[in-house]
Parts: sequence; C-alpha cells; structure tokens
Amino acid sequence: MPRISAPTVAEHRAAQQRALLDAARAILAETGRPPTFAALAERAGLARPSVYQYFRSAEDLLRAMVEDIFPRWSATVAQAMDEAPDDAARVLAYIRANLELVAEGEHALATALASIGPASAVAEGSRVMHDELLQPLADTLRVLGVRDVTRTSELVNAVVNSGSRMIESGAPLEQVWASVEELVTPFVESLVLRSVGRVDEPLGA
Repeated sequence: MPRISAPTVAEHRAAQQRALLDAARAILAETGRPPTFAALAERAGLARPSVYQYFRSAEDLLRAMVEDIFPRWSATVAQAMDEAPDDAARVLAYIRANLELVAEGEHALATALASIGPASAVAEGSRVMHDELLQPLADTLRVLGVRDVTRTSELVNAVVNSGSRMIESGAPLEQVWASVEELVTPFVESLVLRSVGRVDEPLGA
C-alpha cells in the first residue's frame, strides 16, 4: 500500500482526489482543453498509474470536474448572501458574488468545461446550478413581497449575465459593479419600503 499522508486511508484518498481536481481545474483554465492523465499526474505530483485509482477514464475525470465546479459556484454565491446584513443587501450580494466569480475566471472555466465535458453531465450540472443559484434569490424576493418571483429572478439574472459579458470583454469588475449597483439599488430599496409598509399597515388601522 502506498504511504498515506492523512490520519486515515479515506482522508488520504479524499485529499488526493481534491489535489487531482484542483490540478485539472488549473490545466483547463490555462489551456481550455481537458487535461491528459500524464499532465494531470505531473501537476498533482503523482505517478500516472495513481490517477487511474481515482478516475477510470478521461470522461470519468470530466464528469467529476462538472460535479465539482458547478456546485462550488452555487455555494460561493449562497455564502455571500448569507453574510449580507438584510434582505435588500442579499439581492445585491447575489449579483456581486456572481460578478466576482466571473472576474476570477470561474465562468470561463465553466464554459470551457461545458464545451468539452460529457453532454449529459454538463446539461444536468448546468440545470442544477441554475436552480441552486436562483433559489436563495427567489426566497429573498418572496420575503420582500415581489409579486412574480420567477420572472423577477430571471430579470435579476439578466443583469448578472449582462455584467458578466462586460467583464469577460475586459471591463474592470469595479466599474461594472458601480453601474449595476446604481441600477439595482433603487429597485431593492423600493421593495424594502413596500414590504415595511405592508407589514405596518395593520398596526395603523
């Protein structure tokens, strides 16, 4: 048995798989192409046969990358929203976190993966990520009293998509964010005012 660098074999395997996935992400980001097992082993500092202990084939590796990359995006956005001080700030945090990920290259990475990954896995990963991304936004908009939550969520997402394209075309994140914040802030502030008015109405009746 190979020497392990963790308290248990299971933890060792998890750490090795994490190292391989991180190496695969780095190679994909640099080249836009799926990593070969030889390149992957070299980047992760492992012997090439070791890679086959974690991924049976190139398609198996790509599937694992899909399952790794898409949920991490959703989790990052959800955490940013959870750290926001109030519901209005949650909406802005949703947009800001998405744009930051785009600026960091995550969107380009996901797009590259979508172009080379197994079609069924990518399609399912994209659908799951879209649903997971919109759910906390939809919940927040619902709390703020939005009448058509589904449509409004998609419209907010359209702002994210437009900002993302600007960033990917070379616009600085902070410049794009300044414009987005100026556009969206009056909207969320009006939702808060309307929500407060709706709550306070019975008290003044």
